[in-house]
Amino acid sequence: MESNLKWLRSCDLLIQNAYVFESALCRFVQKDVAVKDGLIVDVDKALALDSQKTLDGSGKYLIPGLVDIHMHIESSMTWPGAFYKQALRWGTTTLVADPHEIANVAGLEGIHEMISNALSLDIFFGIPSSVPSTREDLETTGGILDEGEVSELLKDPHMRCLGEVMNFNDLKQEDSKTRRLIQLCKQMRPDFLIEGHCPKLTGQDLSIYLAAGVDADHTHQTPASILEKAAKGMFLEIQDKSVTLENVQTLVTHALYDHFCFVTDDCMADKLYAKGHLNEVVKKAMAYGMPQTQAIYCATYTPARRMHLDDRGMIAPGKKADLVLLRDIASWQIEAVFKDGKPIASYPIPEASFSLSLYHSIHLDPLTEEIFQLHGYQGKAVQANVMVIEPHSTFTHRVIESIPIINGQIAYEKVGLNLVMVFERYGKNGQHAFGFVRNALQSSAALATSWAHDHHNLMVMGNDAKKMCKIANQVIACQGGYGIVDDHGQAMVHLPVGGIISDGPLAVTASELEEVTRRMRQAGYVHDHPIMSFATLSLPVSPELKITDAGLIDCRRQQIIPCIERVLTDEDND
Repeated sequence: MESNLKWLRSCDLLIQNAYVFESALCRFVQKDVAVKDGLIVDVDKALALDSQKTLDGSGKYLIPGLVDIHMHIESSMTWPGAFYKQALRWGTTTLVADPHEIANVAGLEGIHEMISNALSLDIFFGIPSSVPSTREDLETTGGILDEGEVSELLKDPHMRCLGEVMNFNDLKQEDSKTRRLIQLCKQMRPDFLIEGHCPKLTGQDLSIYLAAGVDADHTHQTPASILEKAAKGMFLEIQDKSVTLENVQTLVTHALYDHFCFVTDDCMADKLYAKGHLNEVVKKAMAYGMPQTQAIYCATYTPARRMHLDDRGMIAPGKKADLVLLRDIASWQIEAVFKDGKPIASYPIPEASFSLSLYHSIHLDPLTEEIFQLHGYQGKAVQANVMVIEPHSTFTHRVIESIPIINGQIAYEKVGLNLVMVFERYGKNGQHAFGFVRNALQSSAALATSWAHDHHNLMVMGNDAKKMCKIANQVIACQGGYGIVDDHGQAMVHLPVGGIISDGPLAVTASELEEVTRRMRQAGYVHDHPIMSFATLSLPVSPELKITDAGLIDCRRQQIIPCIERVLTDEDND
């Protein structure tokens, strides 16, 4: 008894007189917080304790560390240590990452590599459910995850959920891969969570999805989808693009605070480095009228409860001492961040360590300029299916356009289109496909990337064959990257690990990304997020028309459709 009393008389850290966030009551109350051995040991007024360190929190706000339960580290183009170090600075102390990007590149080995680089960090993982995102005949990936791989991953305590289930068409089939994976999860770990991805799913289809066990969604929401999904028992994970005035009003009016949380999903390196992480989503929600206490609640308490991380997400005795001290909430002015009761400056971040095979993942010979020239066509024009980029989302819509044939070559550039091509880069079949894009690069330029969601084959787009060839070969030579070439030169984000992430400092990746983005905008690529817009032209689960190495994909029907519908001759009317 004496030793216990002695333990209660002393602590490692004592934060005094701060306005402490009480999660259960959603309010701030001026109190002291005592921390010992990485845990909160007491929360009360005027605590009389001997402390190794005392911090005056007068006039400041103490909240739990933010918890981001749906995100992809690879989307930042960096590695776990660099990501976590920067996220800590913005107040995010817990991550649940879905490594399906690296899984598409390197399968189970890739996932193990990400886990090993995060072992000493507070990062949990979701098991990728859709690798590939559709079917092997619709896209070629470096890795494939089936029941055997998922069964092995289910034994790992770092795994908290089955990652976003994207292939609804597969889920609808009784004996499908997706259903077998869900059943396997429930057999091996009955309380294992099943995360979803269901943009525009509604009515009976939504009910089928939920009845199969998928009960969360992080995709783009509207007021109508929020109400329908919440009414049917779906947990909503609200990312930045869903934080609109109308959506926030819907969440607030219906007091849905226990039915949603904030997430980031994809956080680009330049934004993570210079602007923020989950705190930016919280700030935006507050700016649109969500009460500060409720916004904090939905970035700390509800995400922790969703993932059964009951040792965090609130400031209470016995919980992890993951704490953020704010001078101001609305502007997110951080005074200090504590991880396990220690200032984040003392939190150890390991060096990046990846196997040699991940540095040699692009198995493509240099391309020739000729492959980007669509010649050999007879007639006066072709009627083609065209992807039209939408400026505020990663969706496209499909139109059929007539494109002239000049000297036997499809002259897409004469009608303001871009040519896009995808090349299989894993050395499996050598196939490639082409398509046409509207609302992309307007001036003479070309883009190429191996960071092409989710299969991450080599995707090249532009309106000049010479430039397309040049930047494609640069990406191949670098063993991964995201590059642009224009009349003024070129810029490249170097991504040598699996062709999708950097092992260098985040500041360097952020700077490179900023320059590529600047050049894309300068070349006339008009989009809220041009980097992600181009990179998702290859995502065959995101409506409406996308492209893989197998061809143009009708995303709703999950079928390959021809790029060229018809060749027009002089006998055809205009």
